[in-house]
Amino acid sequence: MDLSKCFDMLDHELIIKAFRRRVTDGSILTLLSQFLQSGVMVDGQWQATRVGSPQGGVISPLIANVYLDAFDQEMKRRNHRIVRYADDILILCGSQAAAEHARRVATQLLEGDLRLKVNEQKTHLAHSDEGVKFLGVEIYTHYTRIQAKKLSSFKARVKQLTKRNRGRQLARIISELNAVLRGFGYYFRISNSSREFVKLMQWVRRRLRCIQLVHWKRPARLHRRLRQLGYKGKFKRIKMRSWRNAASPLASYAMPNAWFDEQGLFNLTKIKTGQLAPWC
Repeated sequence: MDLSKCFDMLDHELIIKAFRRRVTDGSILTLLSQFLQSGVMVDGQWQATRVGSPQGGVISPLIANVYLDAFDQEMKRRNHRIVRYADDILILCGSQAAAEHARRVATQLLEGDLRLKVNEQKTHLAHSDEGVKFLGVEIYTHYTRIQAKKLSSFKARVKQLTKRNRGRQLARIISELNAVLRGFGYYFRISNSSREFVKLMQWVRRRLRCIQLVHWKRPARLHRRLRQLGYKGKFKRIKMRSWRNAASPLASYAMPNAWFDEQGLFNLTKIKTGQLAPWC
């Protein structure tokens, strides 16, 4: 299930009521009310906000979670198994009839009691044999995998950081790249993605080899590196700016996987996949 414009439709009265169940400090409740009624700027003009919490507001995700806690507890009371992250909701059922009933119950709670709007286009029934998409992961009956669009966006980000014409030192590129690799790897380690991580690291190293070849400029510098490593084969002259040559045996010998570990490159393949984070 998905909610339409969830943050924009949160009812202020219900928000304060939900917080009062846990918070007794009047100054905090007053501050919360001021935040909700602070208004927004539209085309340079201030407009009052009588409903909703600002998109991107520092406490808006917290407000939404407190607001929807009533939905979580009621679904739990009715013995429905749910997973919710902000306004994305997954309800687990054993049959289609049970799923249709759970959808009706959830819609009634969300649109009736909580005055929200269910997004009918994104809300649907799905069987785990066909895959259920949730928070970037496709959940199947016996395994999970990363959604294709998430892989595409990850590769697009890596390509942006590893352009051959950026003119940055390899160490700096690796430092910027590590933040992307680490975030992607630890987020998607819950999926069965070990093989995907292996393929991604092969592709990332090839892009970095391509950058290093460009930095060396001339084949003579590559040959010098090979001689330092004790390479006894023939030294072939190659085009240093070629993407194809970044996967050549000479480039791999000069810059093996262990060399990238020495440079501090974060290695996705060392992450244990198919498991929850330790705090879950």
